[in-house]
Amino acid sequence: MKRNNKLNKANAYRLSQEVLRNKALAKGVNLIAPETIFISKDTSFGKNVTIEPYVVLGPKVKIGNNSLIKSFSHIEGTKIEKNVVVGPYARLREGTILKENTKIGNFVETKKSNINKNSKVNHLSYIGDASIGMNSNIGAGTITCNYDGVKKSKTNISDNVFIGSNTSLVAPIKIDKDSVVGAGSVITKNVKKKTLALTRSSQLEVKNYKSKKQK
Repeated sequence: MKRNNKLNKANAYRLSQEVLRNKALAKGVNLIAPETIFISKDTSFGKNVTIEPYVVLGPKVKIGNNSLIKSFSHIEGTKIEKNVVVGPYARLREGTILKENTKIGNFVETKKSNINKNSKVNHLSYIGDASIGMNSNIGAGTITCNYDGVKKSKTNISDNVFIGSNTSLVAPIKIDKDSVVGAGSVITKNVKKKTLALTRSSQLEVKNYKSKKQK
């Protein structure tokens, strides 16, 4: 009996997905390999949207015109405006808002974050409880350190900011406009506008060094 119930639920889910996919296709959504794409009942699509294979669209997702969702992305509770590219391998969690012409690349996770026009988070980053202004670039390996073990805090990144790769932004913190954060930094204080912030140990070199194996 339990096996039959599981089969019935699986069949019902499969049929419901077929209905949702057909509705999306009829509306003009370009589903590539539709049998690999999973859609929620409340998913909203704009015009000229393309969804690549192996994408999961959870509850409360809105996708605007001319947007592209690349393969192996998982999206829920997210508003995506027009001309946005997501993925591949992106995870967008509850409270994410992507304004027009933004880019979320591979292996990027976002949560409760607003990313404004023309800004990019291209790869290997976590953006949580954050606001990113317009025309800003977030380098690979950037992490917003939003949780101190007790509470969540906010990271505010203004317009025209460049965050170098492998950077940790310890919230609460504000990075003001037109500023640059050097790669490999751990930023714990607010950064003023039009400044370079850099926290990096001096490089140490030992001349004529021999390892223990070489002795």
